[in-house]
Amino acid sequence: MNRRASVAVFVPHIGCTHRCSFCDQRTITGSQSVPHAKDVAYACERAIECGADLKNTEIAFFGGSFTAVPREYMLELLEAAERYVKKGFRGIRLSTRPDAVDGEVLGILRDFGVTSVELGAQTMSDEVLRLNERGHTSEDVVKASELVKSYGFTLGLQMMVGLYGSSPEKDIYTAERIIGLEPSEARIYPTVILKNTRLGELFLSGEYRPYAINDAVALCARLLDMFESAGISVIKLGLHSSTDVEKDMLGGLYHPAFRELCESFRYRSEMECQIGADKYATFTVPSRELSKALGQKKSNIEYFRSKGVEVRIIPDPLLSGHHINRQTEDN
Repeated sequence: MNRRASVAVFVPHIGCTHRCSFCDQRTITGSQSVPHAKDVAYACERAIECGADLKNTEIAFFGGSFTAVPREYMLELLEAAERYVKKGFRGIRLSTRPDAVDGEVLGILRDFGVTSVELGAQTMSDEVLRLNERGHTSEDVVKASELVKSYGFTLGLQMMVGLYGSSPEKDIYTAERIIGLEPSEARIYPTVILKNTRLGELFLSGEYRPYAINDAVALCARLLDMFESAGISVIKLGLHSSTDVEKDMLGGLYHPAFRELCESFRYRSEMECQIGADKYATFTVPSRELSKALGQKKSNIEYFRSKGVEVRIIPDPLLSGHHINRQTEDN
């Protein structure tokens, strides 16, 4: 199975009609300048030069609310990207706000070869949306999701974990509501507290406290299970590694390998259930999953050892996916 790739073009903050409590898009995207058609062409040409598999590569506009930018500028970027779709790229992906899509704009996107539309839902709690100054409601997410799918786009939905006013229960509720909307893909972003944001002010005043990292890992591991069990691909879990984020963050749930922490926790939980009261256990896992099963710096092995249990994990090239087998003495 060929893995999909993307040529990312970041459109920082342009078009956003609200300054959400957590948002400093220039820090999040690492982008300080506004891209134009020549930048789209440069990124695509570089991908071609590097031997990208074009039929599995999308041109992706991320960072801001793409459909809320000035129309002339949006068309400039779409026209530049469309030229490369005609040269063999898979299509165009973009992200936007739920309250920034309607039939007119979706018709334009379809005409220019857009294939995937991601909506920043963030939370399905109207109270949490209000507290974080999102400027839209959960019903806007529902309506926009239905509209995007009706135009034939692949729908992606993004959620955030640990927002101001949220709780693990509300985050699980958000995941349940998003799953009910049947997107093809999802992204899960643990909340990071950045300088020069309202959330940063609330954090410094003591009014907002983020989840402890271990609690966030356990929660996101559960969310990952929920989405995957529903057949929804989680294409991102955690912010991408960024020196800008690391420099400007005040706190919150950031780790450059956050997804691996969550997947390691899933393996640990599954092993713990199978071990029961035993003091020794051997497991096999897919070869490519070995590092996740072991945990960072073999943290899962050390976790069980601290509880008086010796665990051995063996890679098996015949296994695939997220799979783990308990070995018996007869094996």
